[in-house]
Amino acid sequence: MSTFIIDVPVPSMGATVSELTVINLAVAPGTKVAKGQKLAALESDKSAFDFESPAEGTVLSIMAKNGAAITSGQPFLRMETTDESLRHLEVKVAAVAAAAAPGKALQWTPRAIKMAQEAGLDHATITDIEATGPGGRVSGDDVTKYLAGRK
Repeated sequence: MSTFIIDVPVPSMGATVSELTVINLAVAPGTKVAKGQKLAALESDKSAFDFESPAEGTVLSIMAKNGAAITSGQPFLRMETTDESLRHLEVKVAAVAAAAAPGKALQWTPRAIKMAQEAGLDHATITDIEATGPGGRVSGDDVTKYLAGRK
């Protein structure tokens, strides 16, 4: 069986819940996980729950940190697996590297866009912000740091 790399998305909690908070990460990069093993504790405005691994594999990277607000559907962690039922989540590593190359437009989380707009800024024109959020996107924390540095 050959291994491949997947991005495991944040689970959807229904039509009315789009943002979750990471309460506690239960794994770290390099951790070998079993299908159903707890990856993290997540919380919405309605409930808290354990987010479990969809497959056996090895965690390569985690795209969120404790306390971070994350959006349903965004990549949560990257893992290597042999589970063919998850082939649709495969990440082409060369494509990921190309997307991160200089000149590529910044990707923003919905929360970060809202924060920039509330500060009277057009997020599409900001190019000098550090993107440290999940999947290399600009996060709310990044916007907070950016705004603090402008004062």
